[in-house]
Amino acid sequence: MSELIQLAFIAFIVENIVLTQFLGICPFIGVSRKRSSALGMGMAVVFVILISSILTWVIYHYVLAFFSITYMRTIVFILVIASLVQMVELFLKKISPALYKALGIYLPLITTNCAVLGVAIINIDKSHTFSETVVYSLFISLGFLFVMYIFSMIREKLDFSPVPKAFKGVPIALVVAAILALVFSRLGGIV
Repeated sequence: MSELIQLAFIAFIVENIVLTQFLGICPFIGVSRKRSSALGMGMAVVFVILISSILTWVIYHYVLAFFSITYMRTIVFILVIASLVQMVELFLKKISPALYKALGIYLPLITTNCAVLGVAIINIDKSHTFSETVVYSLFISLGFLFVMYIFSMIREKLDFSPVPKAFKGVPIALVVAAILALVFSRLGGIV
């Protein structure tokens, strides 16, 4: 049990998918201008990463490994992820049209979000058990949501801050992201 708690902390803080592994930068920068859209995107990513990691783990161990076709994992994983994103997109369009519109092009881009595929591959490469896969996927995606929400709060404040003209918009956002990455990298010493 303590190993799972340690794995959860490592996934959430130490191996944060955005700030230490630099995966998922596109939605991180693109959707983080408002807290509501950042929260919506983060929750969609949590769902997709968790479910896709579980499905890809099962498919890898019980289908691809069984038939000795593990070289097909990337293609199979992309198909699983694309199917899940389509499901999420249809669900959001039906349940919350405002959030669906706010997320815009970034929602279908979850399909090509390297963070989703990256977590699925990391789980296989690190030889995680099923329970470790669930814990790692849940907490690494919650770490994505956490950082994205913090970043969106900072970006909302930056809109009203006296920032030099050359740094307005994305440049200052990248500077803030770099500072956040430095902060998170120092938390690795806790474990």
